[in-house]
Amino acid sequence: MRDGRSAAAAYALLAFATLLWAGNAVASKVAVGLVSPQALVALRWSIALTAIALVAGRETWAHRRTLLAHWPMILLMGGVGYTGFNALTYEAGALTSAVNLSLIEGTIPVLVLVLNFLVRGVSVRPGQILGSAITLAGVVLVASHGDLARLAALDVNRGDLLVLLACLFYAGYTIALPSRPAVPALAFFAAMAVAAWATSMPLLIGEWASGRILWPGAAGWALIAFTALGPSLVAQLAYMRGVETIGPNRAGLFNNLVPVFGAMLAVGLVGESFGVVEAAALALVLGGIAVAEFFGRKAA
Repeated sequence: MRDGRSAAAAYALLAFATLLWAGNAVASKVAVGLVSPQALVALRWSIALTAIALVAGRETWAHRRTLLAHWPMILLMGGVGYTGFNALTYEAGALTSAVNLSLIEGTIPVLVLVLNFLVRGVSVRPGQILGSAITLAGVVLVASHGDLARLAALDVNRGDLLVLLACLFYAGYTIALPSRPAVPALAFFAAMAVAAWATSMPLLIGEWASGRILWPGAAGWALIAFTALGPSLVAQLAYMRGVETIGPNRAGLFNNLVPVFGAMLAVGLVGESFGVVEAAALALVLGGIAVAEFFGRKAA
């Protein structure tokens, strides 16, 4: 009974995290003309780092020896999973279509399963493969808006490759989470925020040196504040807790909710339509999660 409650709490946390990340996807479109990509990444982590320092500064300092002993891993995870993913995604937004972007981001759960098998030797049950396929079908449906002929016309460009690399980065971060140092989640996240901020600085300097930087105005700062406190802070903590509770294979599947939630948020925030296609996609994603979760729990 206790395991059931823990799993239910993990589901809620993972769904909430993906909802915030969907909001981040909408925010990335709004950001065009308000703030440049690498300025957005660096400033959001500056704010997130400040917030987490106020909340968990003492706790992080108390575990500094353990964290410093694992600093290479923390720097790599923060640089790849936080800075790298967002930097590549924001850059790709100006180079590829929304259809391509949504479709490729739907590969994260599949990449988690593959990497977990290759790196850790974690077996993948046929039911989990089936569940991943069902959720991916939902992503394909919502990305193509029900017109599968659109997918045949997709051209792979530099933006598509950047998004695919970003997804690979986040899948690697996900399977590394269970090996994180044995410190409280807040202390670990604070260290990760330091890593994300530090690794975003060279990208910001590069953008400034190339003359591509766009500093935010009032609207841009409001957007940065949301991405810092929502997707960067609350969502990451919720995701870490979800992975800790049910494991990366089962938790990774929830990433497929991002494009579906993104479509739903676009209705209220951008005025886009939500019809039969989007409803069917949502049903496929939730059904696939249920199938994969059922077989994942049996494997556990």
